[in-house]
Amino acid sequence: MAPIMPPTRLEAMSTTVTPAERLLDLVIALTHTEHRMTKADVRRHVNGYSHAGNDDAFERMFERDKVTLRELGIPLVTLTDDAHGDDIGYRIDLDGYDLPHVDLTPAEIGVLSVAAQVWDGEHLDLPARRALTKLRAVSPAASGELSGHVLRIPPPSATFDPLLSAIADRAVVTFTYRAATSRAASQRRVEPWRLVVRDGAWYVLGHDLVRDAERLFRLTRITGAVRVGAAGSAVHPRSAATDEGAASVDGASGTTSTARVAVRPERAAQVRLRATSVTTGDGRWAGWDLLALPVGDVEDLAGLLAGHTDAVVVLDPPHLRDAVVSRLRAAAALAGPEAPRG
Repeated sequence: MAPIMPPTRLEAMSTTVTPAERLLDLVIALTHTEHRMTKADVRRHVNGYSHAGNDDAFERMFERDKVTLRELGIPLVTLTDDAHGDDIGYRIDLDGYDLPHVDLTPAEIGVLSVAAQVWDGEHLDLPARRALTKLRAVSPAASGELSGHVLRIPPPSATFDPLLSAIADRAVVTFTYRAATSRAASQRRVEPWRLVVRDGAWYVLGHDLVRDAERLFRLTRITGAVRVGAAGSAVHPRSAATDEGAASVDGASGTTSTARVAVRPERAAQVRLRATSVTTGDGRWAGWDLLALPVGDVEDLAGLLAGHTDAVVVLDPPHLRDAVVSRLRAAAALAGPEAPRG
């Protein structure tokens, strides 16, 4: 039998191998083998299969992976040895691969890998992982610059899909929305343009027909179902000069602006991640770092800053500082007087 893959990373067995990792390693092995791999070769050389407790467990694992490969459109070829007809082997026929030529750079593959995390645990999780497996088999490895990078955003909520469909169909949507400050709920009619991530949360950007203005609505504040109107019912075009940073967050106190905060050195890493600029403080704030932050949703940002207590001081704007102080006072009231010791 022709030699198979050299014992590279596929033989570096990890303590825990996910099904997606095992499937990717199987694709790489079957793609690079010069002739074929038998089941014994797969079990011995492909990362993940050695963890099968017995022959039956390995057979079930391998059969599931073969079915998955064929569902992905990957041409898995079965070969038999001329001298030993019962000695069955496998390989992937790249000439029969149904993908067109894929010309992706390592950085682009890395970005796709990170973007697929949006669907982690959601209904598109499996298709996203399978698509990445297929792309990685015929593309260069992901850029090391993005290795281990994790998206700091929540998965899409139940309102995501109907809003996405409405955007594609240019349809008006109707939903009940709870304001951030008053908590009052009201019905809104919106022509949605885009779904965006801002300050670690999902928003829908569109034209609010109730207020006749461009607005951002946070998806977690939409209560109940999103009702989608007829296709083509949305008529307001999005201005080319406007981006999501210029829209007001509906129901939030204040609009998008820039906050200035003083942060103690090497503290408040989550706050630093949102900074658009960092300078060295002087005078009263000598020894501190001065950060500029996009305000966006005041209530959300105030909650983040208050969580860092004495490590962060809000300098501007006043309404953000008041919101943070209010939270700190409420936390102090909940703590109550210190219990006597001894």
